[in-house]
Amino acid sequence: MVPSFIPKSYFLSAGRLATLVLVISSCQVARPVQPSVPHPLPGSFAGSQDTSSIAAQGWRTFFADPSLVSLIDTALAGNLDLRIATQRIEVARAAFDYSRGFLVPSVNAVASAGVDRFGRNTLNGVGNFDTNLSDNIRGDQVIPNPTPDFFLGARSTWEVDIWGKLRNRRKAAYLRLLASEEGRHAVVTALVSEIARYYYTLLALDGELEILQKNINFQQNALELVRVQKQAGRVTELGVQQFSAQLLNTRSRQGQVQQRIVEAENQLNRLLGRFPQPIARGQSLRGRELPGQVTSGIPAQMLTRRPDIRQAELELQAANVDIDVARAEFLPSLNLSAYVGLNAFRTSVLFNPGSIAAGILGGLSAPILNRRFLKASYGQSIAQSRELLYRYHQTVQTGFSEVVTSLRGVENYRNVADLQAQEVNVLNQAVTVSNDLFAGGYASYLEVITAQRSVLEAELALINTRQEQFLSLTDLYRSLGGGWD
Repeated sequence: MVPSFIPKSYFLSAGRLATLVLVISSCQVARPVQPSVPHPLPGSFAGSQDTSSIAAQGWRTFFADPSLVSLIDTALAGNLDLRIATQRIEVARAAFDYSRGFLVPSVNAVASAGVDRFGRNTLNGVGNFDTNLSDNIRGDQVIPNPTPDFFLGARSTWEVDIWGKLRNRRKAAYLRLLASEEGRHAVVTALVSEIARYYYTLLALDGELEILQKNINFQQNALELVRVQKQAGRVTELGVQQFSAQLLNTRSRQGQVQQRIVEAENQLNRLLGRFPQPIARGQSLRGRELPGQVTSGIPAQMLTRRPDIRQAELELQAANVDIDVARAEFLPSLNLSAYVGLNAFRTSVLFNPGSIAAGILGGLSAPILNRRFLKASYGQSIAQSRELLYRYHQTVQTGFSEVVTSLRGVENYRNVADLQAQEVNVLNQAVTVSNDLFAGGYASYLEVITAQRSVLEAELALINTRQEQFLSLTDLYRSLGGGWD
């Protein structure tokens, strides 16, 4: 309903002005550049057509190690990177709530007071003077000079969203809120994977210590044997020194491994959000076996599971919406303002019924000259959209490459570990044979030392390969999008 104090000719003039502004502004608005369609993904990872994926398993089920599960639980509660990611979500949620506020009118309670002194040769000054000479003006209605102005009421402003600009801003903010949540999922995935990597590194180092200690025992026995052989005159002091040097070398390597354990524990404690302390863990990697069947699924599943890919996609969608917002800036905007309250030039009559005042004003405005700011903002939105499109492609390619690399790593390291295990068995037999031959005088001490050194290096190489097996399996689980739900 139109207020009676606003003439209809006002709206007719405003309508003609709106039509003129719309024609002038809309004819120069450029169409948005449509982003190119991403390249199609390969149909499988390294030829595998299995649609099941280890990423569908929860991390508690996948790792199935009580000590590792406990560490991950601790990290999810105390990791600082994860807390930072959570606050990013809160920032995005606040931005979304902020964008929603523009869709409804803003109403402000206002209490204001002012004073004006009008000159005699001004429009208000002459008008007030003539008004005071009227026979209808008496008592409190006489306009003083200087003229006070008191207002107590409410004022409202509202931009009517006729082009969807404000709704698109809300949509872009909502997409970025979803992207921030996916970003937190990506942090969780990386955190779970990193903890598992350090955990398996510690288990591998524990295995190295076991290997070194076993070989130290062998080498001590060999040293005692060669000392007996020297007393019997069958070897020289040189042989004793060679065995002693080998034992010292193995003990020094034991100290190096112990230091690496301290470093790995401290790195893991940092991820857990706590100060350095011993890490409780299970048996070493020497007695652990990989899962018999490792499935990767298909690339389309990776697109829907990897949080970083989903985050990149949502950010791209938000950037495309920003283009629509930038385009709408070229079009006319309809703004309404209204007020209602008590308005008087004397405080004594401010609360009288005659002081009730109200008003409403609507207007269309559109940029015509000097639109370089809008053009720059529009060009920036297009460039950002293209950048995020390329970043999305890059994230997809990176994810596919990580899956193939980890999948091949699990298979190749499994084969390497089988061969190295056979090598260790053969060399252990060689050590036994060399010790027997040396005791019987049929082999030199150098052959014994060589056999012991060879089996030590082979066992350490085997434990390192087993570590790479578990690390590749962990990376495969992460790269397929597992570990965040």
